[in-house]
Amino acid sequence: MKQILQSLKDGKIEVADIPVPAVKSGHLLIKTSKTLISLGTERMLLQFGRSGWIDKARQQPDQVRKVMQKIKTDGVVPTVTAVFNKLDQPLPLGYCNAGVVLEAGPGVYGFAPGDRVVSNGNHAEVVCIPQNLCAHIPDNVDDATAAFTVLAAIALEGVRLIEPTLGERIAILGLGLIGLLTGQILRANGCRVIGFDFDEDKVRFAKEFGIEAWSLKEGVDPIDAAMRFSDGFGVDGVIITAATKSNDPIHQAPQMCRKRGKVVLVGVVGLEMSRDDFYKKEISFQVSCSYGPGRYDPAYEKKGLDYPIGFVRWTEQRNFEAILGLMAEGRLIVKNLISETISIEQAEKAYELVEKRPDILGLILDYPRAIDLVQERIVTLAGTSSEKIKSGGIPVASDPIVGFIGAGGFSSSTLLPAFQEAGANLKVIASAGGVSGTHLGKKFKFTLTTTDNRYVFDDPELNTVVITTQHSSHASLVIQALRARKHVFVEKPLCLNHQELLEIRRAYDEFAVPDGHLLMVGFNRRFAPLVATMKQMLEGVAGPKAITMTVNAGAIPADHWTQDGDIGGGRILGEACHFIDLLRYLAGSQIKDIHGLLGEGAGPNNPPDTALISMRFVDGSVGAIQYFPNGHKDFPKERIEVFAGGRILHLDNFRRLEGFGWPNFTSEKPWQQDKGHKKQVVDFLTAIREGKPAPIPFDEIIEVTEATIKAAGIASIL
Repeated sequence: MKQILQSLKDGKIEVADIPVPAVKSGHLLIKTSKTLISLGTERMLLQFGRSGWIDKARQQPDQVRKVMQKIKTDGVVPTVTAVFNKLDQPLPLGYCNAGVVLEAGPGVYGFAPGDRVVSNGNHAEVVCIPQNLCAHIPDNVDDATAAFTVLAAIALEGVRLIEPTLGERIAILGLGLIGLLTGQILRANGCRVIGFDFDEDKVRFAKEFGIEAWSLKEGVDPIDAAMRFSDGFGVDGVIITAATKSNDPIHQAPQMCRKRGKVVLVGVVGLEMSRDDFYKKEISFQVSCSYGPGRYDPAYEKKGLDYPIGFVRWTEQRNFEAILGLMAEGRLIVKNLISETISIEQAEKAYELVEKRPDILGLILDYPRAIDLVQERIVTLAGTSSEKIKSGGIPVASDPIVGFIGAGGFSSSTLLPAFQEAGANLKVIASAGGVSGTHLGKKFKFTLTTTDNRYVFDDPELNTVVITTQHSSHASLVIQALRARKHVFVEKPLCLNHQELLEIRRAYDEFAVPDGHLLMVGFNRRFAPLVATMKQMLEGVAGPKAITMTVNAGAIPADHWTQDGDIGGGRILGEACHFIDLLRYLAGSQIKDIHGLLGEGAGPNNPPDTALISMRFVDGSVGAIQYFPNGHKDFPKERIEVFAGGRILHLDNFRRLEGFGWPNFTSEKPWQQDKGHKKQVVDFLTAIREGKPAPIPFDEIIEVTEATIKAAGIASIL
């Protein structure tokens, strides 16, 4: 299928061939009919993408501070790599979509195939959207009109925050698309409306909708005009829908208002505010959040948990429905706002108009082509498999032919470069939405990209599967890969509970052991060069060891997927497993018992993300892990001390190793931080090629995973 992508690195627009997404639970798969280009947002993204590095930095000072902080803790090379990787990701454009439901995922209610719906889907021939971000299109509303729904919902939310009553007088600063839609909605509420803009064509449109509109290009004083419009009292409220770096709108708006008036910001303007402007009249100021309540709430958008109508009357979905109702009644008119309709195939032309024609208002993209869901779930990227696979057919067991499931940031920045550098034959990459998989597939020269994992499991040429998806899917995908008789590399954690661990062990014994297939978990820390030095030095020390590790993990928002117990499993399962494995490796002895003293979770319904973990090993060694999310960023993220035989080893954030009491060793400092990601991949692929045992013994993986589950406070099923 076709989808519009933009490069943040240079701003280039591409109409890319992307595999059709697979429908997910609680989602609708929608065949797009029309989409609307959001001029303000998409013009801003184009300008940002085409600006130079210095301008990009100036526009995002908060991100620059994060970069400088990362340089301080991790070093220059990892930081630069991370920044370039971030800018290399393609950005799907668009969020105003109208189309027809093709499939309804499990758990969907109120929608069925064949329904006409609006959604916040991208500019793509097929989109997969959560049900709470969709709404039915009335029969008497055409698709081009319906495509304005999401943009109009942004305008509606601004109006709701103003809380207008019949007869009130409201000012609008900025008469672009959202400003014109805002004016019509206010008029439908029985308000008198005055509007201001520098574009005379937009002023003319506003007058056609019954708005008293003024061109600022003619030198009109907006404060004076608003005072005259309100009989000298000041308007009841001001909605700012302009897009400008100027501070003028935020300075003018409160001066237009009556005492205790309201100012709502919907657009993007300079925010150097004068306290005096707001103080003397007790003016209220509020920023509107997109389409309304529910926006950016994962429980509402991703999990489909609606807000009770008795407590939250207007959610984003109900705002969509309200807009469609106004359209059906003829009280919100958008036909004359459509400047041009352009086919998706000619999208580059549309974005040329966005950049060069300031008079453009509504640009509609048309999607006339029929879609074959089965055929278009896989896209060929770089030749055929026979060209890439030297064996010409089913590969010999020693030739790793690799399929990736998951195409997120960690795959892009770390694992894929490591597999490519190690000489892996990369064949198929699968991703849920298709965009990231296609981008990384091209970048790392995969043969195919898909949104259907079955292409990875069923391919007879492919003998190695790498799994880098969200944590809740790891166990299921590992079992499927083992049943398909593939070698498996899965990012940590292996699974989230005892039942999943038991099922993995059964699948491994039944399907992997007979043919010698390997199962590897991405416990990379034990492969770090400085850890290898520590291990070698400790081999010559008799007696038990005492190991302490402090992890300055840093805070993660409570709504991040890793903090969700159902999806990410929480940070102890998802990340502390690394450190439990590392202590197990340095101790060189089985874990005898483990205990986790857990703090509170990051929020309600979140597992704990603070822990003191104590470990005892069979040989008498002891270990302690302090996992803290509430420290300062200037402190190193990971520090390890090993006390053994009257000597001490101190590892500081994988950047420097110091020894105390060691003959002929004081310190070692590599030129850059190395946490062992490349070495673990090399060792894994070498084991496949040479028929060697897995780099981490399977029983050790089970032992560490079981210990982590126990430390996280999850009760055993036994």
